[in-house]
Amino acid sequence: MTPSTRYDMIILGGGPGGSRAAFDAAARGLSVALVDRDGLGGTCLNWGCIPTKLLLGATAAQPLLETQKKLKGAAGHITFDLPALQQRKDRYVKGSRQALEKRLKAAGIAVYAGEGRVTSGRQGDADGELSVTATQADGATQETRLGWGTLIVATGSTPASFPGLAADGAAVLDSTALLDVTEAPESLIVVGGGAIGLEMADFFSRLGSRITIVEGMARLAPTEDAEVGDTLRKVYAREGWIIHTGRKVASLATVSEGSDAHAVLRFEDGEELSASKALLAVGRKPASAGLGLEALGATLRGPGWVQTDEFLRATPHVYAIGDVNGRTLLAHAADHQARYAVRHACGDTAAGYDAGVMPACIYGHLEVMRVGPTAEELKNAGFSPRVSRSMLIANPIAQAYGTTQGFIKIVWVDGHIRGVTAVGHGVSHLVTLAAVLAGGSGTVQGWTAHDAGNVIFAHPTLDEALEAAMEALQEPA
Repeated sequence: MTPSTRYDMIILGGGPGGSRAAFDAAARGLSVALVDRDGLGGTCLNWGCIPTKLLLGATAAQPLLETQKKLKGAAGHITFDLPALQQRKDRYVKGSRQALEKRLKAAGIAVYAGEGRVTSGRQGDADGELSVTATQADGATQETRLGWGTLIVATGSTPASFPGLAADGAAVLDSTALLDVTEAPESLIVVGGGAIGLEMADFFSRLGSRITIVEGMARLAPTEDAEVGDTLRKVYAREGWIIHTGRKVASLATVSEGSDAHAVLRFEDGEELSASKALLAVGRKPASAGLGLEALGATLRGPGWVQTDEFLRATPHVYAIGDVNGRTLLAHAADHQARYAVRHACGDTAAGYDAGVMPACIYGHLEVMRVGPTAEELKNAGFSPRVSRSMLIANPIAQAYGTTQGFIKIVWVDGHIRGVTAVGHGVSHLVTLAAVLAGGSGTVQGWTAHDAGNVIFAHPTLDEALEAAMEALQEPA
């Protein structure tokens, strides 16, 4: 069958990476098609970054007012209307998705809704074919055949599960399902102490849910600096969370007793926990199954991560960007990779991909921010890092809000900043400045202590805590 239409570039997936690639390619004059299966905007807009931050933002007053109550400066009780919050969230997500579709079409990008699968194209070929299968409202399917010169795979990832640890849609939910509940559970077990688990636990704690968090690694936020995990544990334990770290889960399932259904978690040592609901937040897996990439010579690793070369290529004319390649599972990482992939495909650069200094945050009333490597990571890489820090209790803005828990830590190598880590209220707002301090694109060395003296830091601001950390005495890591 001859393809009905041929495009210079086809992008599989309409999330942050896919949509960015489509816009950049169209701006360069390429004919572009974007094929999306689940909803434009991807996980970030529909079930991840955006809806979670909207819910956290809508309830942000609660922990701040609780702090003022503890300081004897306020009294009273605040309640939230979860169904109303969900309606607002859904309207916002739907409106954003519609706005993205209008922008894509206004840019001359053809948008196809359906399942995309490679149907032909040998390794090394610059011409391949793709079938898009769309399901109609009556259940019938319609297939469209498209031709491509360059293919960009940006299909993202989905919640992971393991034997004995799988969402069942009843009392054990993944993050997608939990985001849609209209009644806060009386109690919630969160399996996974990373960003997703911590953010969802924070939100439901504000609604009154009793939180139990279970992390198999030795600390909360296990990919972050050890001091960050220690700080999170101390603060959340004081707020009444029950925290289990370094314990392996044998099973997690819904148990029904008459009309009551609840979640029961069993540790490997036999101890059991129960709660009204449980969130399974044990990571992500690539959404690469059924794409037909192996027929093009692409290599899939583990659960399906698409292996890429130094140019983000899975094969000479197929790029894999964002979550699906397993490099960095962040929306802004997908956007950054998309920009590079289009430049490389168009011959605008021959250099390999350089992610530079990657910023990342965990949100909530106690936030985590990091750019660049930790001191431990640098030690393991053979460097001799030094660290300096400032405690937020010394910062006037942190004092003004009564949220003085936390710190900023700077990691230095040969007198230059290589990484910045922070934990505390509002520290996510420092992430871009921290990325600049640590070298930005990766082609510029990080700031020296002398550089800090050449910039005026406004007073009073949280930024001053960064300045204080740069001026603090450096110690061996």
